[in-house]
Amino acid sequence: MPDQKKAYMYALLTVGIWSTVASAFKISLRYLDHIQLLFYSCLTSTLVLGMLCIYFFGPGFWKLISRDNIKSSLMLGFLNPFLYYLVLFKAYDLLPAQEAQPLNYTWGITLALLSIPLLKQKITRTQILAIVISYSGTLIISTRGNILGLEFSNPLGVGLALGSTIIWALYWIYNTKDTLDPVLKLFLNFLAGLIYISIFLPFVTTFAFTDIRGLYGAIYVGVFEMGITFVFWLMALRFSRTTAQVSNLIYLSPFLSLIFIYFFVGETIRISTIVGLVLIMAGLIIQNRAR
Repeated sequence: MPDQKKAYMYALLTVGIWSTVASAFKISLRYLDHIQLLFYSCLTSTLVLGMLCIYFFGPGFWKLISRDNIKSSLMLGFLNPFLYYLVLFKAYDLLPAQEAQPLNYTWGITLALLSIPLLKQKITRTQILAIVISYSGTLIISTRGNILGLEFSNPLGVGLALGSTIIWALYWIYNTKDTLDPVLKLFLNFLAGLIYISIFLPFVTTFAFTDIRGLYGAIYVGVFEMGITFVFWLMALRFSRTTAQVSNLIYLSPFLSLIFIYFFVGETIRISTIVGLVLIMAGLIIQNRAR
């Protein structure tokens, strides 16, 4: 039954945690390379999600999973977490957190664009306006306000951050075809992703790390960015009378994230970042209302 107080509690808890992950990414990457960070965080999230499956469905939760679910998860797990976080973590490695984080938030606009050819959806003039506004924000952030000069702070980093939104959007488009319970589905996806990163890692780096703080950061990312926070969000949606009542709180996250980046990462937040982020969020709001 709806319980709006509980819905807001879970939603604000989710927003608060998600607001810290950009800082956690950047701090962890001081002690681990981006591939090591993906391995240890993915290992943590797989264990957490496995325990959640046992909690919600009992030790025999495997009986609820079919061969088709496993086949689907092998493909979805390659997209997310393996490829998505591989690209995203590298973007964070190359860019300041205040740039990588808002650029990654344009995935909602990317989803709308990919839905046109893949889902045969039509685009409206309002949606076109939303796309223009959001991507003008990315231009301001990636050039640090020097739009006319078009001198990007780090072209590869910007390309990876925007490229990660394509992978994330594709993941959610194909994800809709899998009818398995979300928690079980997420566990299978991360288990598949863990297999991929375990095979990939020895060819490019090593499992060994030199500073325990990197492992602590990876565990934090695995528990909160990739694991339990997803369940908190599902609980918020479950208890809320309408999806919109809690979904709008998500727009607080990127702005709160800048505060954490300032205090914990030590980055001086640029005016161009704030202006660009406002434009990106404005485009997303227009896009969601039009949809």
